[in-house]
Amino acid sequence: MKRTLRFKRVAAKPKKLIPIPAADEIPSSERLEAEAFSELSVDKIPILPFSFFQIDALDLAPGLLGKFLKREDVVLQITEVEAYRPNDSACHGRFGITARTAPVFGAGGHAYVYLCYGLHSMLNVVADKEGVGAAVLIRSCAPITGMEIIQQRRGQKTDKPVLLSGPGKVGQALGLTTEWSNHPLFIAGGLEILDGPEPEKILVGPRVGIDYALPEHVNALWRFAIAGTPWISAPKSTLKPP
Repeated sequence: MKRTLRFKRVAAKPKKLIPIPAADEIPSSERLEAEAFSELSVDKIPILPFSFFQIDALDLAPGLLGKFLKREDVVLQITEVEAYRPNDSACHGRFGITARTAPVFGAGGHAYVYLCYGLHSMLNVVADKEGVGAAVLIRSCAPITGMEIIQQRRGQKTDKPVLLSGPGKVGQALGLTTEWSNHPLFIAGGLEILDGPEPEKILVGPRVGIDYALPEHVNALWRFAIAGTPWISAPKSTLKPP
């Protein structure tokens, strides 16, 4: 199953925003000043509208790179994602509408949070129109604000990429549970997605941990990451320029 990627059709080009450096790229002497600047900047960034999410998951996924996830004082920048589509043998939607998967079939722009191995809360952004059954998994992020809260929730006193390099870590850093499923991400309050700078370059590769799926879906290049950032999950070697 082969599909041409359509990166330019995601949405109107976002307003020019000043990229906020990742925590490990900021010298310790400048960390406090940078954090103060980032908090001021984030307050001025608009929430992405409902219409932004009403597109194919394969278009929405790269479009989410660089955008910001915000829950109260914690702000993360999305650095890595995976697309899951209708008729995709790796998508939870393949089971049809159940108590667990019902949010996947809702309108794009809502959260779908599920438990992996009964432990890790995995955040997905529902894509496309109501009834389609598609979503984008948030695999990794970079911390922007709320580092102390993130570290406390993660139980790790570090500012290295290991803090947020994986979908379970992202969910934990945001303090999410399955109760957040079906939450609208385009409305202020709670959990929301803000506009952000478009990456200059991206990487693509096969999705992770879906060996149970059909070969054409296992090999599909539906994993996307910002090129040059250390804030991405393993395996990194399978990510290449498109």
